[in-house]
Amino acid sequence: MVVLKSAAELATMREAGRVVAQILAAVSAAAKPDATLLELDDLARELLSEKGAKSSFLHYHPSFAPIPYPAVLCLSVNDAIVHGIPDARRLEEGDLLSIDFGAHIDGYHGDSAVTVGIGPIDEAAQRLSDVGRQALEAGIAAAVPGNRLGDISYAVQSVCRAAKYGMPTGYGGHGVGTAMHEDPHVPNEGRPGRGLTLRPGLALAIEPMVVESGSDRHRLQRDGWTVSTVDGSRAAHWEHTIAVTDDGPVILTAP
Repeated sequence: MVVLKSAAELATMREAGRVVAQILAAVSAAAKPDATLLELDDLARELLSEKGAKSSFLHYHPSFAPIPYPAVLCLSVNDAIVHGIPDARRLEEGDLLSIDFGAHIDGYHGDSAVTVGIGPIDEAAQRLSDVGRQALEAGIAAAVPGNRLGDISYAVQSVCRAAKYGMPTGYGGHGVGTAMHEDPHVPNEGRPGRGLTLRPGLALAIEPMVVESGSDRHRLQRDGWTVSTVDGSRAAHWEHTIAVTDDGPVILTAP
């Protein structure tokens, strides 16, 4: 069921979104060569406590997962697309790191992701990340009242496919509100003019995922969470939670 949010509910989601943006910025700044993924997760936990917010990810247990999610960040390095579990791995110069993070305040969630380079990165990695961000921006721009869900999907798809990148089959964004994942599913590919009509009060997470090799195939690692490319090629992931309003899309997870 799709639930439209009131102005007061969106204001609370904006509070959660600011926390998400601040912590993503702090973790991005700390993501340097020799830092471990667990250290980054510890930093996010500390900041969550300081800001009086709660994790959207910790202990989250969807039906597909063998265990509840054990961290507050999803940290996906190089060929990991999404849902990488933080561990003792040390980041190396040239790595590409996707940082996905969610938090809630008074039961209302914000969810966002960025991809950052660890130290200097090569031109191909930078282009991959840039295209993911541009696809996100295109999807957000399409989130206006009267458009359809397929218009968002088509905008994301058009940017990614023009760059000849792959997009993992079946993955995309989602509604956000009192649960981190609500209806509707927001595919990263679709046909314009099709699907749910966008109305003010609709809150969505739009999240392009792009694969450098052009392959749409993916695999689930043994931990039951981490989704990786099948060919070892790199991936990038960008996400914002937005609200559809009469004045156009509002990014709830903006800094």
